[in-house]
Amino acid sequence: MDPLKATKKRKLTDKAVPNAFLQVPEFAEDSKMYQSLLEMEKRLDWTMMRKKVEVQDALARNPTTTRMLRIFLSHTVSGQAWQVGESGGDGGEAGVNFETGQGIPAWSLKIEGRLLEIPNQRSRDRVPPRKFSTFIKRMVVELDRDPALYPDGNIMEWPRASNSQPPLDGFTVRRTGDQPTRIRIVIHLEQTPEQYKVSSELGNILGIKEDSRIGVIHTLWNYIKIHGLQDKVDRRRIRADDYLRPIFGGDGITFQQLPELVNRYLGPPDPIVLHYTVNPGVTPPERPAAWDIEVKMEDTSLKSRMAATVHTSKESAQDLGKLDDEIALIAQSLHNSHTKRLFLQEFANDPAQFIQTWLASQSRDLESVLGSGPSEGATIRAEELRRSDFFRLPWVEEAVAVQEGMRLASKGMQ
Repeated sequence: MDPLKATKKRKLTDKAVPNAFLQVPEFAEDSKMYQSLLEMEKRLDWTMMRKKVEVQDALARNPTTTRMLRIFLSHTVSGQAWQVGESGGDGGEAGVNFETGQGIPAWSLKIEGRLLEIPNQRSRDRVPPRKFSTFIKRMVVELDRDPALYPDGNIMEWPRASNSQPPLDGFTVRRTGDQPTRIRIVIHLEQTPEQYKVSSELGNILGIKEDSRIGVIHTLWNYIKIHGLQDKVDRRRIRADDYLRPIFGGDGITFQQLPELVNRYLGPPDPIVLHYTVNPGVTPPERPAAWDIEVKMEDTSLKSRMAATVHTSKESAQDLGKLDDEIALIAQSLHNSHTKRLFLQEFANDPAQFIQTWLASQSRDLESVLGSGPSEGATIRAEELRRSDFFRLPWVEEAVAVQEGMRLASKGMQ
């Protein structure tokens, strides 16, 4: 491989134009406009970087939202007297199969649920809805009937198992019987963030009954700021007013004690209790009974949109990089043109003085290249430097080319 190709190309980053362009009437207005665009770009980059950090911080806290969970209760019946007929055919004991259960009066209760769709949501923002069982931490179904007549279990409990259990859209409870049965369904919801019931002592002061632990602490802190209860001298101390004094148990506490204090007044939230009646003696209703329940859950749609804003696409980054490189190359070309213009302008104003100044500069550069200045012994005598024949030596042209290349390279790096 060619070593020149293997060497990584140095990337130009300076996009500023020479300040001398501001003094030229033809370029003054455009130069000012370009400088203002550079300043605007810096502010925009800083704002975008700050917003990205804020979005990343919000993603770490998992954005949440409140959605509506609709629960459906319905039932079906089988083997009932009004279905098989009380006379004729194979009715009665002859039509009952105790091994398969065929012909035995029975009913089935269905508990189903689904999230309601967000109105006016864009199709690209929609995500697959969660299954009903993922919203349930624990569910208990209680049947109000005589256990002596129906010993096959009148209380059923479904606890949340391990993550290996597949999520379900609903549950079915099947029992035998032909008598009306009242059913009580107790559902403990799984919410994000976890919700707690606020005791009446603290809840009446803050005006909340149920919230997350962070939400309760935030509401209490807002109450403290609104009523000016933070000590003006020691900002870590919170003073108690007449309402908070029984909560604090004194005249004040420190800021670090707020989470521990709030935990004392938090308890498990009240479960959702639904009542339903199964009457096998009549035809089941055509439509199921429905209840709408608010649930707190992770906002996956917002999270995906926020993640998309943080992660810039590879194509966009490449396009921006190409544009920056082009601007830097043009700015470098302007710097080089400005240097040439100054060189030729000084030469046109006073050619003789310019040649003398340029030769002196070249002499100093030559001494620097050879490491032979006056302080190092002056190996090149002043008499030789004054002779024009000295500068026609073969190695002088090469030394000047090397020095000029180093000078231009150093200016390019600046």
